[in-house]
Order: sequence, then C-alpha cells, then structure tokens
Amino acid sequence: MISTSGDCRLTLPFDRRRKDQLVFPASYNTESPVVMALVIRRYRPSDKDTVLTLFSTCTREHISPCFFNAMKSFYHFSVIVALLNAGYHLGSVFAAVLLPAAWTGLVYFSCYIHYDGFVRLKLNSDMADIVGSFLSRPDDCFWVAEVEGKGQVVGMVAVVAKQSGKERYGELFRMIIAPEFRRAGLGSRLTETVLAFSKERGFSKVMLDTSSTQQPAVALYKKLGFRLVLERPDWTVWMSRIKILRMEKHLVKIDRPNIKLHSRKCKWILKNL
Repeated sequence: MISTSGDCRLTLPFDRRRKDQLVFPASYNTESPVVMALVIRRYRPSDKDTVLTLFSTCTREHISPCFFNAMKSFYHFSVIVALLNAGYHLGSVFAAVLLPAAWTGLVYFSCYIHYDGFVRLKLNSDMADIVGSFLSRPDDCFWVAEVEGKGQVVGMVAVVAKQSGKERYGELFRMIIAPEFRRAGLGSRLTETVLAFSKERGFSKVMLDTSSTQQPAVALYKKLGFRLVLERPDWTVWMSRIKILRMEKHLVKIDRPNIKLHSRKCKWILKNL
C-alpha cells in the first residue's frame, strides 16, 4: 500500500534489483543507456520557475497535433475543396490559393487559442500561486518528479479536494511530463501517487479533464482504471474539432494497518515485486 501523508518524499521502486529507486534510461536511442533515479516529492517554492516553464511548453506542444488532427477531418477537407472550386469558378488563381489558405489559418488559430489561451489563463490564476492553490489545504497536494541528485524537475501532478453534496472526491490537475521522460512509466507513477493520496484522504473517486488531442494521456488513464463519463465540445470545436473528455475512477478504501509511516517521510510499499 502507499502512504502520502505529510510533507513526504516518495522514492518509487521500479528496478527489481533496487527497491529504493525508480530507474529510467536517460536516452532511448543508445545501446547502453545511462540510468538515473527519479524521485516524486511535494512541490517547493524554489521549483516555481521550472514548473511554470515545463507547464507552458508541454501544454503548447499540443497545438500542432490538434491542428493536424483537425485538418484530417472530413469537414475541413470538404470546406477546402469547396473553396478551391469557388476560386476556380471565379477564374482567379489568387482566390483559389487565398481562400483555402485563410481557412487553414483559421483552423490553426482555433487550435492555438485553445491551448495557448489555457496556458495564459492558468499562469494568471492557480499557477501564479501554486502553494496557495494546491498546498494550502491538507486534502490538496502538488507533486513534482525530479532527477535525483540533479534537482531537475521533469514532471508534475496535482490533486484538489472537491465536495458534491455529501460526496468528497479528488480532481487531478496539471499532469505534465517532459518529452524525454515519457513512455517510461512516470505518468503511471504520478497518477498512482494521486490515487494513493486520494484513498488515504477517504475520497470516493478521482476525476479529471483532458482533451481528445491528448490520446496518450487518455490511453494511460484508461489503463489505470479511469472511464469516460462525459464528452463535451470546446467552444472552438467548430474549427479545432477538440472535445473535452471527463474521466473518473472510483476508489476502494485503503487497508490502513498495511500503511507504514516514518515521521515526516513515507515510502511506497509495493507487494509482489
């Protein structure tokens, strides 16, 4: 079982040979990869600049995939063909080129405004005061993943307690992983950290929002037991074809006798490794 009480440092066992470290290759393209340990811990104010840069960069990287996915839709293909035909019938090469180009630009702008607008909104709201937004209440938390010994932050995740009537649940936010550390299990570990924390707090479930563009994230959440409960179009959907996906995972209460606490530190206890 997993305990995440207090201001704790989590060391994730990944390599069976070393139970105290989560080991990842630094490079996936070399025959002899360099191994390093990644540690998940609570956010500290000194992390702010790195966290904000990672959040901004990794969120905006969805703009291009969103654009290409939108342009592959039958809707936009039909519009571009119609605009080409309109330019042809007008007898204007300029119109035949300009009209489809203008439409393509509008599609890109819609994708850009969705993700860039989200970044700007959050940088001026909860991410402007991470401690106040995610660490001021005992049932909220914000974690970062860092390269042990280097202090390099390469991932993050947060959870906020919510109340709906008598039901208390957690909402997962800010799941971000640096590109070079993806597909190595870190996303699963960060999500499991949120789930363990939520179980310990007695939450009935964990909910999250993601977008249809982020298919690797959707696949990860489904693998960990989340299910899609709501699919709603974004206000830019007419152009960007984005859908906001609401997912949830119901939790089973933890068996507290199996939890080990070590003063202000805690560690993962994973059975059957």
